[in-house]
Amino acid sequence: MSQQPHDRFDDIPRGSGRVGAHRAEQPGMNALVVLLWSAAVALVLIVAGIFAALVMMDRISFGSGDSSPSASQSEEGTAAEIDTSYRVLILNATSQEGLVAEAEEALQAQGWAQGDVFGSDRASEEFETTTVFYVDDADEAAALGVAEVIGGAAVQQSDFYADFNDSEHPQLTVVLGTDRVSGGAPSTDESEDSPAE
Repeated sequence: MSQQPHDRFDDIPRGSGRVGAHRAEQPGMNALVVLLWSAAVALVLIVAGIFAALVMMDRISFGSGDSSPSASQSEEGTAAEIDTSYRVLILNATSQEGLVAEAEEALQAQGWAQGDVFGSDRASEEFETTTVFYVDDADEAAALGVAEVIGGAAVQQSDFYADFNDSEHPQLTVVLGTDRVSGGAPSTDESEDSPAE
């Protein structure tokens, strides 16, 4: 076998490094590490997706909570006003007695006359959320004020109690719900329940 002719590359000293393509898999990279990294990335993406969905559904908010309606301000921005010229009918739509007396005392302590606050300890069916019902738009501020005085309640416009209203002495109706019995914080969202009878 004949020898190849001598060229300039024959003068380069041979090193101890590898010769040829170096694209082979790294010896330290095994299937378990790849699996763990894939699981970690998938977990981060799932948590981020759930968080984004909760934010979009308004289950999580970053504000101070002033954006939701409360007893002192409605969605339209109506401020609460304590107006003792309104008569207040209080209906206890729970099985617990004494709730009407507590609400009456709270209102009378804020200036309502004893004859302008009256109630009943019985209703035909239980009501879930304590709610102050008003008839006309002009009554909303007074309804918010009553809701604030009795310790927080939902406020809802309804014609259900319109028959009790008159121009000289407008009336608000408070329906005490089971949220007062369970000891939970009274709801401040607008109730979708039907008025108690």
